[in-house]
Amino acid sequence: MHNILVTGANGQLGSEIRELSSDYENNCFFTDRNELDISNLEAVKNYVDKNSIDVIINCAAYTAVDKAEDDESNADAVNNVAVKYLSQVSKDRNIKLIHISTDYVYDGKNYKPYTEDDIVNPNSVYGKTKLAGEKAMQDINPSNSIIIRTSWVYSSFGANFVKTMLRLGKEKEQLGVIFDQVGTPTYAKDLAKAILEIIPNISNEKVEIYNYSNEGVLSWYDFAKEIMRMAKLDCKINPIETKEYPTPATRPHFSLLNKSKIKQTFNITIPYWKDSLDECLKIMGERK
Repeated sequence: MHNILVTGANGQLGSEIRELSSDYENNCFFTDRNELDISNLEAVKNYVDKNSIDVIINCAAYTAVDKAEDDESNADAVNNVAVKYLSQVSKDRNIKLIHISTDYVYDGKNYKPYTEDDIVNPNSVYGKTKLAGEKAMQDINPSNSIIIRTSWVYSSFGANFVKTMLRLGKEKEQLGVIFDQVGTPTYAKDLAKAILEIIPNISNEKVEIYNYSNEGVLSWYDFAKEIMRMAKLDCKINPIETKEYPTPATRPHFSLLNKSKIKQTFNITIPYWKDSLDECLKIMGERK
């Protein structure tokens, strides 16, 4: 049994971990920024000591990708400085740290699925601050700790692409959705389950990086088409190019992640993206 601190507990992944936590024999402590400021080193130390924490799952992140372009200091505080503090506390107290990162650390110019060893080259403030957090964690190097890079996260909790498409699909007759950005969605419930299952088997002297998303490959356009089909929404989805939908932050055009390492290391099976979407829509009462 572990005493697990889950930061960012009200986000998509944190909420899914909360839902699943009763299936595992752990004591979980769920915090958001109002309950624990992880960019305050002393606050982290005190919370960890008071609750005898021996595992930290860091789901906290500044994820407003476009807003981060003009708000780098706050993005850096959460995505970098806080990770540095969690890493320091984890190293000093021999705590397992599982930190969630992103496909945005890559530049999206690859032609085959990214492995954990591929060159990183973020194009946005969000990606740069997330990479800085990864590097801080690697430099401090708490043992038995890992980084999980993931992509296109959605859930029945929080705001995400699936919920946006469902809302717009009910309001509009047609939508333009980007077809020239390719990757794979990640159902946060699947990732949450994987994390809770692998905790007992994490054993490494240096920080290891793993990729995780659902299986398969698609564009945002394909994703939107399948959401409309499963929800039986009569909204026409039109393919558009990225240049037709300019945003402050540059998105990776190619975000496919190679998951061989996490599957082989921990002997886990990763669900196909359509099966996971089907499950999520059923939970939300939107599967028709």
